[in-house]
Amino acid sequence: MATYNLQLPRMGESVSEATVVKWLKQPGDRIEEDEPILEVATDKVDSDVPSPVSGTLKEQLFTENSVAQVGDIIATIEVDGADGNEPVEVAEVDTDAVEAADIPGVDQLDIDDTPASAKDKDATTRFYSPLVKNIAAEEGITTQELDSIPGTGHDGRVTKQDVLDYLAWKNNPDGPATYENIQRFTEEVTFSQPPPTRDDTMHESAPVPAITNKPVETPAAVAINPQDEIIEMDRMRRLIADHMVKSVQTSPHVCSFVEADVTNLVNWRNKMKGAYEKREGEKITLTPIFIEAVSKALRDFPLVNVSVNGTQIIKKRNINIGMAAALPSGNLIVPVIKNADQLSLVGLSKAVNDLANRARSNKLRPDDTQDGTFTLTNIGAFGNIMGTPIINQPQVAILAVGTITKKPAVIETEHGDMIGIRHMMYLSLSYDHRVVDGALGGRFVKRVADYLENWDSNREV
Repeated sequence: MATYNLQLPRMGESVSEATVVKWLKQPGDRIEEDEPILEVATDKVDSDVPSPVSGTLKEQLFTENSVAQVGDIIATIEVDGADGNEPVEVAEVDTDAVEAADIPGVDQLDIDDTPASAKDKDATTRFYSPLVKNIAAEEGITTQELDSIPGTGHDGRVTKQDVLDYLAWKNNPDGPATYENIQRFTEEVTFSQPPPTRDDTMHESAPVPAITNKPVETPAAVAINPQDEIIEMDRMRRLIADHMVKSVQTSPHVCSFVEADVTNLVNWRNKMKGAYEKREGEKITLTPIFIEAVSKALRDFPLVNVSVNGTQIIKKRNINIGMAAALPSGNLIVPVIKNADQLSLVGLSKAVNDLANRARSNKLRPDDTQDGTFTLTNIGAFGNIMGTPIINQPQVAILAVGTITKKPAVIETEHGDMIGIRHMMYLSLSYDHRVVDGALGGRFVKRVADYLENWDSNREV
Protein backbone atom coordinates (compact mmCIF):
# COMPACT_ATOMS: atom_id res chain seq x y z
CA MET A 1 0.00 0.00 0.00
CA ALA A 2 1.03 3.59 -0.54
CA THR A 3 1.79 5.91 2.35
CA TYR A 4 0.18 9.28 2.98
CA ASN A 5 2.10 11.85 5.02
CA LEU A 6 -0.33 13.73 7.27
CA GLN A 7 0.79 17.31 7.93
CA LEU A 8 -0.33 19.64 10.69
CA PRO A 9 -2.82 21.85 8.82
CA ARG A 10 -3.18 25.61 8.99
CA MET A 11 -5.50 26.55 11.84
CA GLY A 12 -5.70 30.31 11.48
CA GLU A 13 -3.85 33.31 10.12
CA SER A 14 -1.87 33.88 13.32
CA VAL A 15 -1.35 30.25 14.38
CA SER A 16 2.01 28.71 13.50
CA GLU A 17 2.29 25.84 16.00
CA ALA A 18 0.17 23.54 18.11
CA THR A 19 0.60 21.09 20.97
CA VAL A 20 -0.41 17.46 20.50
CA VAL A 21 -2.91 16.91 23.32
CA LYS A 22 -4.16 13.38 22.66
CA TRP A 23 -3.91 10.72 19.97
CA LEU A 24 -7.38 9.39 19.18
CA LYS A 25 -5.98 6.61 16.96
CA GLN A 26 -3.05 4.30 17.59
CA PRO A 27 -0.74 2.62 15.06
CA GLY A 28 -2.65 -0.20 13.41
CA ASP A 29 -6.07 1.39 13.95
CA ARG A 30 -8.46 1.69 11.05
CA ILE A 31 -9.20 5.31 9.93
CA GLU A 32 -12.05 6.53 7.76
CA GLU A 33 -11.87 9.68 5.67
CA ASP A 34 -12.62 12.83 7.74
CA GLU A 35 -12.37 10.84 10.97
CA PRO A 36 -10.42 12.67 13.73
CA ILE A 37 -6.97 11.23 14.37
CA LEU A 38 -5.69 13.45 17.16
CA GLU A 39 -6.50 16.47 19.28
CA VAL A 40 -4.22 19.51 19.12
CA ALA A 41 -4.20 22.73 21.13
CA THR A 42 -3.12 26.25 20.27
CA ASP A 43 -2.79 29.09 22.74
CA LYS A 44 -6.56 29.59 22.50
CA VAL A 45 -8.54 26.50 21.62
CA ASP A 46 -8.40 22.74 21.24
CA SER A 47 -9.42 21.16 17.95
CA ASP A 48 -9.35 17.83 16.11
CA VAL A 49 -7.20 16.96 13.10
CA PRO A 50 -9.18 14.75 10.68
CA SER A 51 -7.74 12.31 8.18
CA PRO A 52 -8.15 13.34 4.51
CA VAL A 53 -7.85 9.69 3.44
CA SER A 54 -9.09 6.26 4.46
CA GLY A 55 -6.60 3.67 5.58
CA THR A 56 -4.60 2.45 8.56
CA LEU A 57 -2.51 4.59 10.90
CA LYS A 58 1.08 3.50 10.37
CA GLU A 59 3.15 5.80 12.54
CA GLN A 60 2.82 8.68 15.02
CA LEU A 61 5.68 11.16 14.63
CA PHE A 62 4.90 13.37 17.63
CA THR A 63 4.18 12.30 21.19
CA GLU A 64 1.44 13.75 23.33
CA ASN A 65 2.32 17.18 24.81
CA SER A 66 4.95 17.81 22.12
CA VAL A 67 4.85 20.92 19.92
CA ALA A 68 4.50 20.70 16.12
CA GLN A 69 4.79 23.47 13.56
CA VAL A 70 2.23 24.05 10.83
CA GLY A 71 3.35 21.90 7.88
CA ASP A 72 5.21 19.33 9.98
CA ILE A 73 4.45 15.69 9.16
CA ILE A 74 2.75 14.37 12.28
CA ALA A 75 1.70 10.89 11.16
CA THR A 76 1.83 8.45 8.26
CA ILE A 77 -1.18 6.51 6.96
CA GLU A 78 -1.32 3.44 4.73
CA VAL A 79 -3.90 4.40 2.11
CA ASP A 80 -6.58 1.99 0.96
CA GLY A 81 -6.63 0.96 -2.68
CA ALA A 82 -3.22 2.42 -3.60
CA ASP A 83 -0.20 0.47 -4.82
CA GLY A 84 3.47 1.11 -4.26
CA ASN A 85 5.59 2.47 -1.41
CA GLU A 86 5.84 6.10 -2.52
CA PRO A 87 4.02 8.80 -0.53
CA VAL A 88 0.61 9.55 -1.97
CA GLU A 89 -0.15 13.10 -3.06
CA VAL A 90 -3.71 13.93 -2.06
CA ALA A 91 -5.28 17.20 -3.16
CA GLU A 92 -5.71 19.33 -0.06
CA VAL A 93 -8.82 21.38 0.54
CA ASP A 94 -8.16 24.95 1.57
CA THR A 95 -10.20 24.78 4.77
CA ASP A 96 -9.22 28.29 5.76
CA ALA A 97 -10.79 29.68 2.60
CA VAL A 98 -13.99 27.71 3.16
CA GLU A 99 -14.31 28.74 6.79
CA ALA A 100 -13.29 32.32 6.15
CA ALA A 101 -16.20 32.77 3.74
CA ASP A 102 -18.50 32.64 6.76
CA ILE A 103 -16.63 35.36 8.63
CA PRO A 104 -17.73 38.93 7.87
CA GLY A 105 -14.90 41.28 6.95
CA VAL A 106 -12.40 38.56 6.09
CA ASP A 107 -11.59 40.43 2.88
CA GLN A 108 -10.02 43.14 5.02
CA LEU A 109 -7.40 40.79 6.46
CA ASP A 110 -3.87 41.28 5.20
CA ILE A 111 -2.84 37.78 4.14
CA ASP A 112 0.80 37.24 3.26
CA ASP A 113 1.19 34.46 0.69
CA THR A 114 4.99 34.69 0.48
CA PRO A 115 6.51 31.24 1.11
CA ALA A 116 8.13 30.98 4.53
CA SER A 117 11.27 29.52 3.02
CA ALA A 118 11.75 32.61 0.88
CA LYS A 119 11.40 34.84 3.91
CA ASP A 120 13.85 32.93 6.05
CA LYS A 121 16.72 33.05 3.58
CA ASP A 122 17.74 36.52 4.71
CA ALA A 123 18.00 37.22 8.42
CA THR A 124 16.90 40.81 7.91
CA THR A 125 13.58 39.61 6.46
CA ARG A 126 13.19 36.56 8.67
CA PHE A 127 9.63 35.39 9.32
CA TYR A 128 8.33 35.51 12.90
CA SER A 129 4.89 34.35 13.96
CA PRO A 130 2.62 36.79 15.84
CA LEU A 131 3.07 34.69 18.99
CA VAL A 132 6.86 35.01 18.81
CA LYS A 133 6.56 38.74 18.12
CA ASN A 134 4.26 39.22 21.10
CA ILE A 135 6.64 37.41 23.45
CA ALA A 136 9.57 39.42 22.10
CA ALA A 137 7.69 42.70 22.58
CA GLU A 138 6.67 41.81 26.14
CA GLU A 139 10.19 40.75 27.09
CA GLY A 140 12.01 43.62 25.33
CA ILE A 141 13.80 41.41 22.81
CA THR A 142 15.08 43.50 19.90
CA THR A 143 14.88 42.54 16.24
CA GLN A 144 18.64 42.01 16.23
CA GLU A 145 18.32 39.57 19.12
CA LEU A 146 15.53 37.70 17.35
CA ASP A 147 17.68 37.43 14.23
CA SER A 148 20.42 35.82 16.31
CA ILE A 149 18.21 33.09 17.82
CA PRO A 150 18.66 29.70 16.07
CA GLY A 151 15.31 28.49 14.74
CA THR A 152 14.32 24.87 15.27
CA GLY A 153 10.95 25.11 13.56
CA HIS A 154 9.83 24.37 10.03
CA ASP A 155 12.28 25.84 7.48
CA GLY A 156 14.39 27.21 10.33
CA ARG A 157 11.64 29.34 11.86
CA VAL A 158 12.00 30.61 15.42
CA THR A 159 9.36 28.95 17.59
CA LYS A 160 7.88 29.92 20.93
CA GLN A 161 10.14 27.34 22.59
CA ASP A 162 13.23 28.87 20.94
CA VAL A 163 12.36 32.27 22.42
CA LEU A 164 11.73 30.75 25.86
CA ASP A 165 15.08 28.96 25.66
CA TYR A 166 16.73 32.22 24.72
CA LEU A 167 15.12 34.08 27.64
CA ALA A 168 16.24 31.37 30.06
CA TRP A 169 19.76 31.57 28.62
CA LYS A 170 19.71 35.38 28.79
CA ASN A 171 19.29 35.17 32.56
CA ASN A 172 22.37 32.92 32.70
CA PRO A 173 25.56 35.03 33.06
CA ASP A 174 27.74 32.71 31.00
CA GLY A 175 28.52 35.18 28.25
CA PRO A 176 27.17 37.66 25.73
CA ALA A 177 24.06 36.98 23.67
CA THR A 178 25.92 35.74 20.61
CA TYR A 179 24.62 33.28 18.08
CA GLU A 180 27.25 30.72 19.12
CA ASN A 181 26.41 30.97 22.82
CA ILE A 182 22.68 30.76 22.15
CA GLN A 183 23.17 27.73 19.95
CA ARG A 184 25.43 26.14 22.54
CA PHE A 185 22.81 26.80 25.19
CA THR A 186 19.92 25.42 23.15
CA GLU A 187 21.92 22.26 22.55
CA GLU A 188 22.76 21.84 26.24
CA VAL A 189 19.54 22.61 28.08
CA THR A 190 17.30 19.67 28.74
CA PHE A 191 14.05 21.36 27.82
CA SER A 192 15.11 22.57 24.36
CA GLN A 193 12.76 21.51 21.53
CA PRO A 194 14.59 19.41 18.92
CA PRO A 195 14.15 20.31 15.24
CA PRO A 196 11.61 18.27 13.27
CA THR A 197 13.11 15.19 11.65
CA ARG A 198 11.92 12.40 9.39
CA ASP A 199 13.62 9.56 11.20
CA ASP A 200 11.89 6.89 13.21
CA THR A 201 12.32 8.64 16.57
CA MET A 202 9.46 10.39 18.31
CA HIS A 203 9.54 14.04 19.30
CA GLU A 204 9.49 14.19 23.09
CA SER A 205 7.64 16.95 24.86
CA ALA A 206 9.42 19.61 26.89
CA PRO A 207 8.54 21.59 30.00
CA VAL A 208 8.13 25.28 29.25
CA PRO A 209 10.05 27.73 31.46
CA ALA A 210 7.89 30.51 32.83
CA ILE A 211 8.09 34.02 31.39
CA THR A 212 8.31 36.59 34.15
CA ASN A 213 8.89 40.31 34.25
CA LYS A 214 12.15 41.48 35.86
CA PRO A 215 12.99 41.79 38.66
CA VAL A 216 11.67 38.36 39.63
CA GLU A 217 9.87 38.35 42.96
CA THR A 218 9.85 35.16 44.99
CA PRO A 219 6.25 34.15 45.69
CA ALA A 220 5.24 33.72 49.30
CA ALA A 221 5.61 30.22 50.64
CA VAL A 222 2.36 28.27 50.84
CA ALA A 223 1.75 26.13 53.89
CA ILE A 224 0.34 22.74 52.90
CA ASN A 225 -1.31 20.53 55.51
CA PRO A 226 -1.54 16.76 55.12
CA GLN A 227 -5.33 17.06 54.82
CA ASP A 228 -5.11 19.53 51.91
CA GLU A 229 -5.84 18.40 48.36
CA ILE A 230 -3.35 19.45 45.68
CA ILE A 231 -4.90 20.04 42.24
CA GLU A 232 -2.55 20.54 39.30
CA MET A 233 -3.67 23.25 36.86
CA ASP A 234 -4.53 21.95 33.41
CA ARG A 235 -3.04 23.54 30.29
CA MET A 236 -5.89 25.99 29.72
CA ARG A 237 -5.97 27.12 33.35
CA ARG A 238 -2.22 27.83 33.25
CA LEU A 239 -2.71 29.92 30.10
CA ILE A 240 -5.57 31.84 31.71
CA ALA A 241 -3.55 32.47 34.87
CA ASP A 242 -0.57 33.74 32.89
CA HIS A 243 -2.79 35.95 30.71
CA MET A 244 -4.55 37.50 33.72
CA VAL A 245 -1.30 38.25 35.59
CA LYS A 246 0.23 39.88 32.51
CA SER A 247 -2.89 41.99 31.97
CA VAL A 248 -2.78 43.42 35.48
CA GLN A 249 0.95 44.06 35.11
CA THR A 250 0.43 45.77 31.75
CA SER A 251 -2.66 47.95 32.24
CA PRO A 252 -3.57 50.23 35.17
CA HIS A 253 -7.18 49.13 35.66
CA VAL A 254 -9.93 51.65 36.43
CA CYS A 255 -13.61 50.74 36.81
CA SER A 256 -16.81 52.71 36.23
CA PHE A 257 -20.34 51.58 37.09
CA VAL A 258 -23.76 52.55 35.76
CA GLU A 259 -27.21 51.32 36.79
CA ALA A 260 -29.65 50.90 33.90
CA ASP A 261 -33.44 50.56 33.82
CA VAL A 262 -34.04 47.80 31.25
CA THR A 263 -37.74 47.28 31.89
CA ASN A 264 -38.75 48.02 28.29
CA LEU A 265 -36.07 45.64 27.00
CA VAL A 266 -37.11 42.78 29.30
CA ASN A 267 -40.80 43.20 28.48
CA TRP A 268 -40.03 43.30 24.74
CA ARG A 269 -38.00 40.09 24.89
CA ASN A 270 -40.69 38.30 26.92
CA LYS A 271 -43.21 39.31 24.26
CA MET A 272 -41.04 38.30 21.28
CA LYS A 273 -39.14 35.21 22.42
CA GLY A 274 -41.89 32.67 21.74
CA ALA A 275 -42.52 33.78 18.15
CA TYR A 276 -38.79 34.18 17.52
CA GLU A 277 -37.98 30.65 18.70
CA LYS A 278 -40.80 29.21 16.60
CA ARG A 279 -39.61 31.09 13.50
CA GLU A 280 -35.83 30.71 13.85
CA GLY A 281 -35.64 27.40 15.69
CA GLU A 282 -33.50 28.84 18.48
CA LYS A 283 -33.84 31.15 21.45
CA ILE A 284 -33.03 34.84 21.54
CA THR A 285 -31.08 35.66 24.70
CA LEU A 286 -30.08 39.01 26.17
CA THR A 287 -26.43 38.59 25.13
CA PRO A 288 -26.87 39.62 21.46
CA ILE A 289 -28.87 42.66 22.64
CA PHE A 290 -25.99 43.66 24.93
CA ILE A 291 -23.50 43.15 22.08
CA GLU A 292 -25.58 45.35 19.77
CA ALA A 293 -25.59 48.15 22.36
CA VAL A 294 -21.82 47.82 22.88
CA SER A 295 -21.21 47.90 19.12
CA LYS A 296 -23.21 51.11 18.76
CA ALA A 297 -21.36 52.71 21.67
CA LEU A 298 -17.99 51.73 20.17
CA ARG A 299 -18.97 53.49 16.95
CA ASP A 300 -19.81 56.57 19.04
CA PHE A 301 -16.55 56.34 21.03
CA PRO A 302 -13.94 54.75 18.71
CA LEU A 303 -11.07 55.53 21.10
CA VAL A 304 -12.33 52.70 23.31
CA ASN A 305 -11.89 50.30 20.39
CA VAL A 306 -8.10 50.53 20.45
CA SER A 307 -4.90 48.72 21.45
CA VAL A 308 -1.60 50.06 22.80
CA ASN A 309 1.73 49.38 21.09
CA GLY A 310 4.44 51.06 23.14
CA THR A 311 3.68 54.78 22.78
CA GLN A 312 1.31 54.22 19.87
CA ILE A 313 -2.48 53.97 20.05
CA ILE A 314 -3.82 51.61 17.39
CA LYS A 315 -7.41 52.54 16.56
CA LYS A 316 -9.10 49.42 15.24
CA ARG A 317 -11.07 49.59 12.02
CA ASN A 318 -13.28 46.60 12.81
CA ILE A 319 -15.51 46.12 15.84
CA ASN A 320 -14.97 42.52 16.94
CA ILE A 321 -16.73 41.66 20.20
CA GLY A 322 -15.49 38.79 22.32
CA MET A 323 -17.96 37.13 24.67
CA ALA A 324 -16.52 35.37 27.69
CA ALA A 325 -17.95 31.86 27.99
CA ALA A 326 -17.60 29.47 30.91
CA LEU A 327 -16.77 25.91 29.87
CA PRO A 328 -18.10 22.77 31.62
CA SER A 329 -14.56 22.22 32.93
CA GLY A 330 -14.75 25.53 34.78
CA ASN A 331 -12.25 27.22 32.46
CA LEU A 332 -12.96 30.34 30.45
CA ILE A 333 -12.78 31.01 26.73
CA VAL A 334 -13.59 34.11 24.67
CA PRO A 335 -14.95 33.42 21.16
CA VAL A 336 -15.19 36.53 18.98
CA ILE A 337 -18.04 37.87 16.81
CA LYS A 338 -16.31 39.59 13.89
CA ASN A 339 -17.70 42.90 12.61
CA ALA A 340 -20.49 42.81 15.18
CA ASP A 341 -21.64 46.32 14.27
CA GLN A 342 -22.53 45.14 10.76
CA LEU A 343 -24.82 42.31 11.88
CA SER A 344 -28.56 42.53 12.48
CA LEU A 345 -30.00 41.44 15.81
CA VAL A 346 -30.97 38.12 14.22
CA GLY A 347 -27.42 37.71 12.88
CA LEU A 348 -25.95 38.52 16.30
CA SER A 349 -28.31 36.05 17.99
CA LYS A 350 -27.34 33.24 15.61
CA ALA A 351 -23.63 34.05 15.97
CA VAL A 352 -23.88 34.06 19.79
CA ASN A 353 -25.77 30.74 19.89
CA ASP A 354 -23.39 29.12 17.40
CA LEU A 355 -20.23 30.16 19.24
CA ALA A 356 -21.67 29.25 22.65
CA ASN A 357 -22.73 25.78 21.46
CA ARG A 358 -19.39 25.09 19.79
CA ALA A 359 -17.51 26.35 22.85
CA ARG A 360 -19.41 23.94 25.11
CA SER A 361 -18.79 21.02 22.73
CA ASN A 362 -15.09 21.92 22.20
CA LYS A 363 -15.62 22.60 18.48
CA LEU A 364 -14.25 26.14 18.22
CA ARG A 365 -11.70 26.87 15.51
CA PRO A 366 -8.55 28.88 16.39
CA ASP A 367 -9.80 31.79 14.28
CA ASP A 368 -12.95 31.94 16.44
CA THR A 369 -10.94 33.38 19.32
CA GLN A 370 -8.69 35.75 17.36
CA ASP A 371 -8.76 39.50 16.63
CA GLY A 372 -11.15 40.64 19.36
CA THR A 373 -11.20 44.39 19.99
CA PHE A 374 -13.56 44.51 23.01
CA THR A 375 -14.89 41.90 25.45
CA LEU A 376 -18.29 41.42 27.09
CA THR A 377 -18.73 39.13 30.08
CA ASN A 378 -22.15 38.26 31.50
CA ILE A 379 -21.64 37.82 35.23
CA GLY A 380 -25.38 38.15 35.74
CA ALA A 381 -25.72 34.55 34.58
CA PHE A 382 -24.25 33.57 37.95
CA GLY A 383 -26.48 35.89 39.98
CA ASN A 384 -23.79 38.59 40.39
CA ILE A 385 -24.92 42.22 40.36
CA MET A 386 -21.58 43.81 39.39
CA GLY A 387 -17.87 43.06 39.10
CA THR A 388 -14.43 44.36 38.19
CA PRO A 389 -13.31 42.19 35.25
CA ILE A 390 -9.69 42.00 34.08
CA ILE A 391 -8.97 43.42 30.62
CA ASN A 392 -8.43 40.87 27.86
CA GLN A 393 -5.10 42.03 26.40
CA PRO A 394 -4.29 43.61 23.98
CA GLN A 395 -7.70 45.27 24.28
CA VAL A 396 -8.18 48.29 26.55
CA ALA A 397 -11.67 47.69 27.98
CA ILE A 398 -14.06 44.96 29.10
CA LEU A 399 -17.72 45.28 30.11
CA ALA A 400 -19.43 43.11 32.71
CA VAL A 401 -23.25 42.99 32.72
CA GLY A 402 -24.85 42.05 36.03
CA THR A 403 -28.05 40.19 36.83
CA ILE A 404 -31.37 41.89 36.14
CA THR A 405 -33.45 42.30 39.30
CA LYS A 406 -36.80 43.89 40.11
CA LYS A 407 -36.46 46.96 42.31
CA PRO A 408 -38.61 49.83 43.48
CA ALA A 409 -37.50 52.90 41.57
CA VAL A 410 -38.50 56.52 41.12
CA ILE A 411 -40.31 57.06 37.79
CA GLU A 412 -40.57 60.57 36.41
CA THR A 413 -43.91 61.29 34.70
CA GLU A 414 -45.66 64.38 33.40
CA HIS A 415 -47.85 64.25 36.50
CA GLY A 416 -44.90 64.06 38.90
CA ASP A 417 -42.62 61.43 40.39
CA MET A 418 -43.91 58.05 41.45
CA ILE A 419 -42.56 54.74 42.77
CA GLY A 420 -42.76 51.70 40.50
CA ILE A 421 -41.32 48.21 40.14
CA ARG A 422 -38.60 48.25 37.46
CA HIS A 423 -36.10 45.78 36.00
CA MET A 424 -32.67 47.18 36.94
CA MET A 425 -29.11 46.05 36.21
CA TYR A 426 -25.54 47.26 36.73
CA LEU A 427 -22.95 47.68 33.98
CA SER A 428 -19.30 47.47 35.10
CA LEU A 429 -16.56 48.73 32.78
CA SER A 430 -12.86 48.05 33.42
CA TYR A 431 -10.53 50.08 31.21
CA ASP A 432 -6.85 50.79 30.65
CA HIS A 433 -6.14 54.16 32.27
CA ARG A 434 -3.05 54.64 30.09
CA VAL A 435 -5.27 55.57 27.15
CA VAL A 436 -8.86 55.68 28.45
CA ASP A 437 -9.50 58.48 30.95
CA GLY A 438 -12.37 58.53 33.41
CA ALA A 439 -14.41 60.91 31.27
CA LEU A 440 -14.17 58.69 28.19
CA GLY A 441 -14.74 55.46 30.10
CA GLY A 442 -17.66 56.91 32.05
CA ARG A 443 -19.35 58.37 28.96
CA PHE A 444 -18.90 55.11 27.06
CA VAL A 445 -20.54 52.87 29.67
CA LYS A 446 -23.33 55.44 30.12
CA ARG A 447 -23.94 55.37 26.37
CA VAL A 448 -24.29 51.57 26.47
CA ALA A 449 -26.84 51.99 29.28
CA ASP A 450 -28.72 54.62 27.25
CA TYR A 451 -29.08 52.25 24.29
CA LEU A 452 -30.48 49.56 26.59
CA GLU A 453 -32.83 51.90 28.47
CA ASN A 454 -34.23 53.49 25.32
CA TRP A 455 -35.18 50.18 23.75
CA ASP A 456 -37.99 50.36 21.21
CA SER A 457 -40.84 48.29 22.63
CA ASN A 458 -42.36 47.95 19.13
CA ARG A 459 -39.21 46.74 17.41
CA GLU A 460 -39.60 43.86 14.97
CA VAL A 461 -36.97 41.17 14.34
